[in-house]
Amino acid sequence: MTPDWLVLAAAAVGVLGTARATRLVVDDTWPPVLWLRSWYLSRAPEPWHDLVQCAFCLAPWVALPNLAWAVLSDLHWSWWLANGWFAAAYAASMVVVRDTPD
Repeated sequence: MTPDWLVLAAAAVGVLGTARATRLVVDDTWPPVLWLRSWYLSRAPEPWHDLVQCAFCLAPWVALPNLAWAVLSDLHWSWWLANGWFAAAYAASMVVVRDTPD
């Protein structure tokens, strides 16, 4: 049985990691992601474009495999590494955005 504190920590890290991955796909300008988004938009039917243009539309589909990975792996260290990296990057960027002088 997983301790409650570990489940809460995993939920917090998983939410931040999912948020970062969603932002990466929907809003970031990193060239590989721009290429992937453009490739998808050129091939997907119009009603499916929101999947890569709307964070609210994409987030559940990013969260689903992430949650499955957490549950099926019993929070394996690889889940913590990937989600910890994304969560830390997302949290750090939020601090920097608010700390940058005008």
